[in-house]
Amino acid sequence: MITPWHMAVLIPARNEELLLPRCLRSVAAACAVLPAGVTSDIIVVSDGSTDTTADLARAMLQHTCGRVLEVDAGNVGLARALAAETALTRHRGNPWRCWLANTDADCEVPQNWLLDHLSLARRGYTAVAGIVDVDCFVEHREHVETRFRVTYQINDDGTHPHVHGANLGVRADAYMLAGGWNALETAEDHDLWARLRTAGTHLSDARLRVVTSGRRVGRAPLGFAGALAKHNEFIADSENAA
Repeated sequence: MITPWHMAVLIPARNEELLLPRCLRSVAAACAVLPAGVTSDIIVVSDGSTDTTADLARAMLQHTCGRVLEVDAGNVGLARALAAETALTRHRGNPWRCWLANTDADCEVPQNWLLDHLSLARRGYTAVAGIVDVDCFVEHREHVETRFRVTYQINDDGTHPHVHGANLGVRADAYMLAGGWNALETAEDHDLWARLRTAGTHLSDARLRVVTSGRRVGRAPLGFAGALAKHNEFIADSENAA
């Protein structure tokens, strides 16, 4: 008998009451189109939230297979690790048929997101890194959108150099072999990916795409929001030099 796959979606969140509903609706839609026999779970970890993030998550997940946890660590790596630990405890099945699909609370995943992750898992990949796009550049200077798209590297064969916790999937046995998420306040995704590269067959695939918020101030120091904000500095310096 072939062991069925289980897809666990892991979402850290801090003060995301405005964007979390969009994220959870998109994840629920991605779970809904999974093939028969493939189970799914959604784990939200509200870390240090002072708004209604946790309550919103509970309300939206009450009729689905999901769990909401609350911590006050202020550490995205720890929040991701707790989400993974909870998912593995709830699954209790073979880790080589459990896929941990990571995203962020300010993201929106496409309906085929989990199907694409599942397809790659079935092909034998143990870890995959996708890309992100930005929903809106209203907080940024003119030309930041153009500069972002020009400088965001995607190779002709669809591979890329990017690593985003907002779009990273890993088979549970490879995740555990690599040592899991470390309790880092930033760059926790790059840290895990570096260890995953030695723990199995990995792939960076631009076909895996999620949309994230274009805010200038993010939840993690030196995270994607900070990298996006730096384009403003480059443009300002260019304008001053002119």
